[in-house]
Amino acid sequence: MKGLKLAVENKAKNIIKVKDAVIGGSELVLMAGPCAVESKEQLLLTAQALKELGVKILRGGAFKPRTSPYSFLGLGQQGLELLKEVADDTGMAVVTEVMDPNEVQLVAEYADILQIGSRNMQNFPLLQAVGKINKPILLKRGLAATLSEWLFAAEYILAAGNNQIILCERGIRTFETYTRNTVDLSIVPIIQSKTSFPIIVDPSHATGIRELVLPVSKGAVAIGADGLMIEVHPNPAEALCDGEQSLTPTEFAELLKEIKPICAAVGKTIS
Repeated sequence: MKGLKLAVENKAKNIIKVKDAVIGGSELVLMAGPCAVESKEQLLLTAQALKELGVKILRGGAFKPRTSPYSFLGLGQQGLELLKEVADDTGMAVVTEVMDPNEVQLVAEYADILQIGSRNMQNFPLLQAVGKINKPILLKRGLAATLSEWLFAAEYILAAGNNQIILCERGIRTFETYTRNTVDLSIVPIIQSKTSFPIIVDPSHATGIRELVLPVSKGAVAIGADGLMIEVHPNPAEALCDGEQSLTPTEFAELLKEIKPICAAVGKTIS
């Protein structure tokens, strides 16, 4: 694509290893956990249930970019500390969001994968800052980003020296208002044909509706995604963030059961 120098020059698949997880290989990688870290009890209950189901990467937000400043904005460094403590107890890896270039080193002390959220996809100082660390970066697609805009954002990270990039499709804003966003599953094979990046799908943020997480997950696996990022909470009705799109551990277990045959059909394994 015109103007891109690094993001499309190497077509060999970039395999990223984080603790026991291998992203971009033959295994469907699962990143699951609550939208926001609320307490140690909430996080530990969720992590233990997910660990028993074979999940290797725990997701949870310590810093939360919210549309309203009156919404729960996360526990900050305390949330990071809880993530690290629970991950050490369970042996899981941690993925969490960083929002500020000045907080990159802080988040990197606690997280195994640093997430750039959709609202920050074109926060260029932040992209350059995470490009200077030696940790994988999960780059979510922007709210209305085109393919080239998304890849140019990745190019910022690459140009700064970090090639450990995982892309995440989380839906884009269109004229449709029934769902939270519109899922673009076609982007998965496009990314895989034009770049070396692993690409995962976030059906929770893509739809915003609990009942749609399973069917969209099935579609993502069927089209060849390298992984799924799914919000799981022990009591979604009481969640401080995005409870309406979060699964219970029991619902998540059912999702795994239903996607296993699809994984087998496309040559993917699943824990």
